[in-house]
Amino acid sequence: QVQLVESGGGLVQPGGSLRLSCVASRIIFSGYAMGWYRQAPGKQRELVAVATSASGSIYADAVKGRFTISRDNAKNMVYLQMNSLKPEDTAVYYCKYSEFGMDYWGKGTLVTVSS
Repeated sequence: QVQLVESGGGLVQPGGSLRLSCVASRIIFSGYAMGWYRQAPGKQRELVAVATSASGSIYADAVKGRFTISRDNAKNMVYLQMNSLKPEDTAVYYCKYSEFGMDYWGKGTLVTVSS
């Protein structure tokens, strides 16, 4: 079992930046994917960015060039740097870790982009 806890959400104006953090309760293995998803009101949860097992990253088209995912395996953490935020980025952001065929989710952190 792995518990994931997100932090860093909040209210930000359009064009602003936030950095989300996710910490795992135990060692996370660099060979497994860890990433961020989001769910806006009335919409399905969608992929934002994933740091893959091959040391690469995958981004949703909507966030490419604005968001950057990074992970620190020594600290059991993954981060999401979000720049040039738009109102349509408003959502609950969830951290996900996949290991040995199991998916683990955090409870989410709310990001609201509004003036």
